[in-house]
Amino acid sequence: MTSSKPAKAVTKSAASAVKPAVKKTLAKAAPPISAVAGKTPISAKTATPAVVDAPQPVVLGPMLRKKELIEKVVDRAGIKKKDAKPVIEAMLAVLGEALTEHREINLPDLGRIKVRKEKMLPNGRVMITKIRQPLGSTTKKTPDTSE
Repeated sequence: MTSSKPAKAVTKSAASAVKPAVKKTLAKAAPPISAVAGKTPISAKTATPAVVDAPQPVVLGPMLRKKELIEKVVDRAGIKKKDAKPVIEAMLAVLGEALTEHREINLPDLGRIKVRKEKMLPNGRVMITKIRQPLGSTTKKTPDTSE
């Protein structure tokens, strides 16, 4: 069995050999403040601008309500309000049911609607939807009166 004294001697000699190397490394990494004070500061590299393709904020317009929707459909289609109102109400009911059933809706000019998330609240349901509308879908079509 060996004593612990020689192990301590080895540890001390190994530690004394490491200390000068650490001091040299620290001296190279961080010069003293007095040496830096007289020099001009190093200029930072300028950042180059990059184009970021991100969604742009949208300024909301006035809300389209059912009454205004019916008026616009009547004006555009050239039909009587009493004929258009039940059809529009039935269409809105069918669309609401399709959203409730989490069905994907694909209607030209309106776009493709997908329900992404849903949260049930005591007074209703909140749905996060994604609507993809093709470019050029805002064209105004005139009613076909060639019947």
